[in-house]
Amino acid sequence: SLSKLQLKTGDLDPRLFSRLRHLQKLDLSDNLLDKFPNSLTLPDLRVLNCNNNKLEDVTALKQFPLLEELTYENNVYLTLNDDYKVMFLLQNLRLLNGKDITKLANHVRRVNSRKLTSKVTAHWEKFFRDQLPEKYTAEQVKSIKKKFLKSVQTNVVYGPSSLSEFTRWRVKMIAEEFLAYSLGLELNTDPEPEEKMDENEEESTESPREAAEDVAQVGDFSSYINNVTVTPSKRKRNNSKPGSGNKRSKAQADTEEEAEDVSAEPLHFLQCHSKGNSREDFKTQLWSCVFEPLLDCGARKDPIVSSSRTVATCGGESVCLIDCETGTVLKKYKVATEEFFSVAWTTLTMVISDSRKKSHNILVAAGRRGIVKLIHVAADFCYGEIKAHKKPIATVCFSPTRETHLFTASYDKRIALWDIGIPDCDYNFKASQLLVLEALAIPLRIALVPTCPDQYLLAGCEGGCFAWNIKLDKEQKSRPFEAIFQFPDEDGGMTTSHRVDGLAFLNDDVVVSKSSKPGCIYLWSWSRSFDAKGKGCQRTVSAVILAELEWSMTDLSYLTLSTCPGRQH
Repeated sequence: SLSKLQLKTGDLDPRLFSRLRHLQKLDLSDNLLDKFPNSLTLPDLRVLNCNNNKLEDVTALKQFPLLEELTYENNVYLTLNDDYKVMFLLQNLRLLNGKDITKLANHVRRVNSRKLTSKVTAHWEKFFRDQLPEKYTAEQVKSIKKKFLKSVQTNVVYGPSSLSEFTRWRVKMIAEEFLAYSLGLELNTDPEPEEKMDENEEESTESPREAAEDVAQVGDFSSYINNVTVTPSKRKRNNSKPGSGNKRSKAQADTEEEAEDVSAEPLHFLQCHSKGNSREDFKTQLWSCVFEPLLDCGARKDPIVSSSRTVATCGGESVCLIDCETGTVLKKYKVATEEFFSVAWTTLTMVISDSRKKSHNILVAAGRRGIVKLIHVAADFCYGEIKAHKKPIATVCFSPTRETHLFTASYDKRIALWDIGIPDCDYNFKASQLLVLEALAIPLRIALVPTCPDQYLLAGCEGGCFAWNIKLDKEQKSRPFEAIFQFPDEDGGMTTSHRVDGLAFLNDDVVVSKSSKPGCIYLWSWSRSFDAKGKGCQRTVSAVILAELEWSMTDLSYLTLSTCPGRQH
């Protein structure tokens, strides 16, 4: 045991360690190690603990081939990609951070490797084989190798985008092995930094069909929770066309011509929010479910899969972090007297103790007590709270342009904008209220207008749909709403008074809103409904409706409506 000795990497002397031929267990937890020296040897090492260090890379662990148990929790720079790397590199590994990974590791070593190998080979055959003349010089080989390695790491994708760094690492390895085998090239065994793609470079040379096939292999959250076959139908209005929004491929346009059958099988059933973990508790309701943002999107930023496979959920007295692929509850945060209604993510650039800046995901959770909890997930630490409202908070959301700006919508009929600040290395932070928006009814859902997220906010409320000007250069700290929207009522007229309990943007212009009563979901145009140059406050405007989707006539309120703008779903 070499735990809690303030050890740095330079303190691990290979000349000393290489003499420990029969050492089987080593505890290096609670030190300051940022990496492992490459030549520690330790040929018989079976159990290694390096919790609470500053490790940035795991590839040096391949020097311990007999390793069976490995733990490296609370190394904030290590990610899911590193878990997959050690599963591939250490063939005898059974337990990783206390979890049995035998099944997943076999999948990584066999299925994942097989799929990637076939994709790498296909990429060579399609784009590069014909570029190499029958008689080639060393210089030509060197040039084509460089191009091929760069292209294959950019264009071969497989699995969830949260694993893109692992995939690029494996693809490079497989591609080098393939070239060594096919062209007799020397294999490069020295690790070198991965090439990052230039912002302006071409992203992909594959056809839309290939891209679609790759995307089709990645499940989204709906495939885990739905067990239904749906045939959506659309009732058109005024023959008006939706705003241009995102460009769509021909394939997407074709599927819009006919109703699309969606059949999804559930993968996992989780009951992780029930009181006292009781199987009998079916009363605790699940209120919010939000995917964690990716800290490293890698070279391919796929608009369709722009999140990780980790999701935060809240309900009852707990917030859970779940790995959707394995169905594992990774972390659980509980407050005995709370009922959580909403969670939201932001990514803050924080200074860690060694004065290096690094991006970290922060989760906020709020609910019945009107208090916002601030959680640094990687560190398993709730570092603070903001007493935001005296009544319950229905929903929260972050500004897409200012990572510290948080909106909280409360039963006190107010929406507040907060600057949550950035915590320092001791987690000291300063939060301040920037704005209060006055509503006529309880706000249930809020959405920032994508084309001007610093200027307008929309809210679906118990008594209608409202818009506010949220520009911060105005003097007013407290503001009334700027517009209330009218929708068709059951008698053929127009009404402002109905509960809007579902609200989201489908693209830059099209708003999707649902009301539990009228039995429909409306698609309407923000730009055609709301004239930003219009004079006067608290004016009534008619929503310009583009389409009406069937929705069940139900008294069950608050079912969440969410959109996937990448696919216009």
